[in-house]
Amino acid sequence: MSRKKFIESLGATCKNWYWSWSFINEKEKTIIFGAWEHRSDGNISLILDEKWQTDNKGNKTKGYPQSLEHIKLIETGGYTLKTFGMIASEGTIDANGPPKIESFSKTLTTKTLNRVGNSWYASDNVLPNQLPEEISEGAKYVEGSANTITVNAYERNPKAREACIKHFGAICCVCKFDFQTTYGDIGAGYIHVHHIVSLSEIKQAYVIDPIKDLRPVCPNCHAMIHRTQPALQIDQLITHLARVKNA
Repeated sequence: MSRKKFIESLGATCKNWYWSWSFINEKEKTIIFGAWEHRSDGNISLILDEKWQTDNKGNKTKGYPQSLEHIKLIETGGYTLKTFGMIASEGTIDANGPPKIESFSKTLTTKTLNRVGNSWYASDNVLPNQLPEEISEGAKYVEGSANTITVNAYERNPKAREACIKHFGAICCVCKFDFQTTYGDIGAGYIHVHHIVSLSEIKQAYVIDPIKDLRPVCPNCHAMIHRTQPALQIDQLITHLARVKNA
């Protein structure tokens, strides 16, 4: 069964079967999104991002306006969100634009829509409570070796951490919180350090650049960055904070 026939069998349709990745069943007030495997982790999937308005070549992504309309129907029109899994063909994954489909699941799952900044996620009820871990192991700016404990943990080099804080300061790059200003001497130099590319994604040792690859963040912002899978980009959380404050 083709994707088109599968969607039609659900009573849903779209504006164009070639470039659409979201579909609508007006009778049942249901919006269906294809959830790409490479943009999913467990039971949460990134289904729309403002960055997807254009592809890597700067061309407008045709499916984006339709998907944004569908998102608004879920947010304000009382429509239910459902997703089905999709696997991309090797070599066709674009950071922004939709890749070609290798295969897809014929199973629909009802999801909850969560907006974070200018990104929308489909999840099971709510976003997971996933807090970042800081595990320090000494080594010469080499990180990522997996230690088998109960789960896989990844080595974090304290010298790389120190170099990051020395360059950026012990101030959160998201919300600008300074522990020393609030707590005095006991807070001096305290801050979390966030890996822009998660070590769990790299899954191997690599030579780290403390200025390019790391950023100081407060524990609250660090937790919010890891509230979604994949983790939020720092600029996404900054945008989200500004939108919440101005709401």
